[in-house]
Amino acid sequence: MREISKGANVSLTALSEDAGSVVVSLGWSSASGAGDADVSVLLVGEDGKVRSENDFYFYNNPAAADGSVQLLGKTPTDSGDEDRIGVDLTAVPEEVARIVVAASQYGGTRFGDLDGLRMTVADRSGEPLVGFSIDDASVETAFIFGELYRRGEEWKFRAVGQGYETGLAGLATDFGIAVEESEEPEEPEEPEPAGEPPEPGVASEPQAARTTTAGTPGPAGSPTAPAAPADAGTAGPAVSPAAPQAAEGAGTAGGPAAPVGRPPAPGAAPGAVVPAQARGPRTTRKKVTLPKAPGKSLAENESWRPARLFPVPSLKSDKEREVRATSVLLSVMAQVPEFGRRLTAAFGAPAGRMQTFTEVSLPHGDTPRRPDGVIRVERAGKLWTALVETKTNGNPLRPEQVQQYMDIAARRGYESVITLSNDVALEGTAMVDVKVDGRRKHKVGLWHLSWAEVAHQAQLLIRHEGVGNAAHAWLLQELLAYLQHEQSGCHGFQNMGPAWVPVRNGIEDETLCLGDPRATEVVESWERLIRQVCLRLGGELGQKALPVQRVRRGSDPRSRRAAAAERLCLDGRLSAELRVEGTSSVITVTADLRTAKIRTSVDVPAPEGSYPLVTVRRLVRLLAEAPADLHVESLVEGENGPRGTLERLRPEPGDLVPRSGAALTGFRLTLIKGMGNSRGNTESGFIRSVDEGVDRFRQGVVAHLGPLEARAGRRG
Repeated sequence: MREISKGANVSLTALSEDAGSVVVSLGWSSASGAGDADVSVLLVGEDGKVRSENDFYFYNNPAAADGSVQLLGKTPTDSGDEDRIGVDLTAVPEEVARIVVAASQYGGTRFGDLDGLRMTVADRSGEPLVGFSIDDASVETAFIFGELYRRGEEWKFRAVGQGYETGLAGLATDFGIAVEESEEPEEPEEPEPAGEPPEPGVASEPQAARTTTAGTPGPAGSPTAPAAPADAGTAGPAVSPAAPQAAEGAGTAGGPAAPVGRPPAPGAAPGAVVPAQARGPRTTRKKVTLPKAPGKSLAENESWRPARLFPVPSLKSDKEREVRATSVLLSVMAQVPEFGRRLTAAFGAPAGRMQTFTEVSLPHGDTPRRPDGVIRVERAGKLWTALVETKTNGNPLRPEQVQQYMDIAARRGYESVITLSNDVALEGTAMVDVKVDGRRKHKVGLWHLSWAEVAHQAQLLIRHEGVGNAAHAWLLQELLAYLQHEQSGCHGFQNMGPAWVPVRNGIEDETLCLGDPRATEVVESWERLIRQVCLRLGGELGQKALPVQRVRRGSDPRSRRAAAAERLCLDGRLSAELRVEGTSSVITVTADLRTAKIRTSVDVPAPEGSYPLVTVRRLVRLLAEAPADLHVESLVEGENGPRGTLERLRPEPGDLVPRSGAALTGFRLTLIKGMGNSRGNTESGFIRSVDEGVDRFRQGVVAHLGPLEARAGRRG
């Protein structure tokens, strides 16, 4: 990979013969685990301006209709996470001269608070071509990382590294999007119970901003353009709804425009300061999602099961499961364009007509080979092709088999080999070891999908983002029902591996020695489990959930896992942090193998300037529906704060107030659950225990914390 400095440029064609479709990655890390940014892409013409609001792509408008740009979302890495963007350069309209890649802050942080700001560009096979690191960020709240631009018949990359203290609104103005100021109504103060001392007054909220495309005659006739996500409770640009006159008659017939703007955090208070929503790019039809409440059943009794498009109970062998699962998945990918594109875009596939095949026969020496499937995507007379190798249940991928498919793909001009199994890929750890002949001109990308990721993408589409029509939503629902059936063998990561029982026994009887390689295997399995928990949470909430890595970018993942294995040997604990995008809370999950307990906790800051007793009582009121066995601990500077279960604290919340008079900085909320004995996902298994513990904590505790967090953010 070629490293370039700020202001430098390089021809992508000179770096790779397969640069017609590229994947752009923006990466960073945060020592606190709370910092993050939103990626956006702008298509601009020769005049340096966007043609219309349709040339702005961000989290609520993630893909271009022509397939030229698609935001692929965040992907966890060993030192933080990356936002990835698929760009099909062959599909970019001729009048677009530059593709600007930017990011903007929210949550009160600045780019100087983030570490390892970096942009990379990879070709269709996943081979990194060029990288650019930013090391001079400070108070900026928006940044142009780089841009792809035309020079004759070729595309080049320029490292920009330009920051804006005025956020995405300032950046947007430079590209032809005007910002109009509008007043945000002041939030009414919550009345305090009688007898409590009043809290200091809350200052009125800052102004919000509305964006419109520059050069239009006026708000009544001009379409609104997407604007920057605002930081809750901090000064910055927000997006407000379009004026009724503008919305009236605007857009094409067939449905309302898609909403844009960062959604409020789950459980946010009705009066919490969150960005409003504005009209997004016009759509020709309304997206279809499934209703949250299932329709009333007409069955005579509850034992009846509804008929399914993809039956499962007849499967008797692993081979049958692999054949059925491959056929079901590939057929739905071909019939539901949004879903097929979602799964293949990260692998460099263009947006086009997709066809899928199973049990194909390909020549390989004296004996033909039969990969489980083939994917072919046609666009503008060009083909993108991939071989698919599938495993179900706990069956591992076989390196020699994957190697054969890599060799066949290289000889026959296939772009990719995609492996699909219940295992979850980790950064810095190869799913299978294969050898790549560097003398071959044609490069083949090797990619991996987990069945958990397939289910995650299906959930996002049918429950949150929507698909083109009701038939597509029904197909995805049938696919999800198939994947979740106990006989399908497609349940995701469900086995902690052979090292789990010996390591656990060694911790219980204190015979596990430092440096035992089995401890590292358990740490890797734990990371896979946490990443799968994040996928499941993200599918249920409709927002990205990612593991938090409190290490600097560029650290060696092997040394980090070795350090975690050493801590496991010393204190018998596995620990991980995760954060749901759009919230400031970091959820900590700890498995204590010595006590056989799983602890799920979150730290909640106390609003600055408020009286301790007022804050404690408000917290107890917010947790009125929380489990009675929730442990609450006051966080006090320089000492251990008072603690107790919610059941005991409800009649006497004042017991949480520090008696020493020390400053109350926040609270730690913890649920404790018994740990399963087996290594798998059975009823008594460890994996099931972690899943249930996180679910109970999210639904019973975190969902009620939005109002207190909102107040803490405003007063902070």
